[in-house]
Amino acid sequence: MGAQSAPRNKFFRRPSTLAERNFIADALRTETVGGALLLIAAVVAVIWANTAWSDAYHDLRDFRIGPEALNLRLSLGTWAADGLLAVFFFVAGIELKRELVVGDLRNPAQAVLPVAAAACGMLTPALFYFAVNAGGGSPDGWAIPTATDIAFALAVLAVIGTNLPSALRSFLLTLAVVDDLGAILIIAIFFTDSVNFLALAASFALLVVFALLQRFRVRGWWCYVPLALVIWALMHESGVHATVAGVAMGLLMRVVPDRNERTSPAEHVEHLVRPVSAGLAVPIFALLSAGVAVSGPVLADVFTERPTLGIMIGLIAGKVVGIFVGTWLVARFTRAQLSDDLTWWDVLGMSMLAGIGFTVSLLISELAFTDDPTLTEQAKAAVLVGSVLAAGAASIVLRIRNNTYARVCAEENRDDDGDGIPDVYQADADRLRDEKRGHS
Repeated sequence: MGAQSAPRNKFFRRPSTLAERNFIADALRTETVGGALLLIAAVVAVIWANTAWSDAYHDLRDFRIGPEALNLRLSLGTWAADGLLAVFFFVAGIELKRELVVGDLRNPAQAVLPVAAAACGMLTPALFYFAVNAGGGSPDGWAIPTATDIAFALAVLAVIGTNLPSALRSFLLTLAVVDDLGAILIIAIFFTDSVNFLALAASFALLVVFALLQRFRVRGWWCYVPLALVIWALMHESGVHATVAGVAMGLLMRVVPDRNERTSPAEHVEHLVRPVSAGLAVPIFALLSAGVAVSGPVLADVFTERPTLGIMIGLIAGKVVGIFVGTWLVARFTRAQLSDDLTWWDVLGMSMLAGIGFTVSLLISELAFTDDPTLTEQAKAAVLVGSVLAAGAASIVLRIRNNTYARVCAEENRDDDGDGIPDVYQADADRLRDEKRGHS
């Protein structure tokens, strides 16, 4: 019996601390699964909302549950947007903290390009939206095309980019993490109508307690889970979007392990929470948010109405122009340099991929047009169409680049004589030998 249980215990043993070079690869594998689940949930929502059972879908989304005394009797759609997405942003906050402390953002020379790309990739779509809506339309939706969906973008890249350089994945991941921080700041600053300063101050006070618990190495879920729930509830009561609480707690996690620790608290918690975020929180949000009508008239409105057209152009063109041109200008006029493993064609494809703005764009659509449900649904349809078009365009460019890298890799690994040594290296050795003979 004892001999049989050893392999089982080894199988379920908690993984050791990840090396920095493996962190991005592991994150990509997890997000790929999350992206697939997110896609399935979105497709189910769209199909469900366009069938004879659409009333059941809307009844489910609008069903209210929660304690009335705490002002938390909310619809399931609101619970998904305010509650479940807080888990998603908590993981994003941990990712950002890790990048700032031990990752690419720690080194300013490496951080300049992806940070500049993220900033330009948020500013330019907003400018495109304002340009389309100038002299008419609604300016309220400017923030919708500014967001990039981590799960979807990385999932698409993983599927079509098996031979693409890892530097491209690193660049996209860093860009997307910074983009998430920008999105949460936009939500906190521009989509907070009124603030309950007492509740907000109490929430910040408990965030200080959270930080002190991390500082003094206090452990135990029994301490952090209730505290996190109270912080979230107070943030929600304050009027500031409750997802801010998630990203704030993520940024407060300790990411560097002590000498006697196998893993840092951030890595351990992320290991536990990420499956909940990727496999439950984000897909449920997509299921309850992506169910929009896609009939002929609605699709016609997407391509003709100024707000929806501005959203699509912002996602498809604004992201590409902002990220690609911003990256090129920073590389051209500063000391920052593009990785030797990347070409500008790779950056172009990645810029197109960043136009997938699903999760956060849907959230901002609900916040931007709260007084116009019809425009909210049209904006969501524009997000879906724009994201699909951006993913399609990026897939074409990146597939071409992937095939190019595959041919280079195949050429480097050719072994026509079957001696176990790639011909390219053998040819180099033969050339050097001939040169030595010529000199002698």
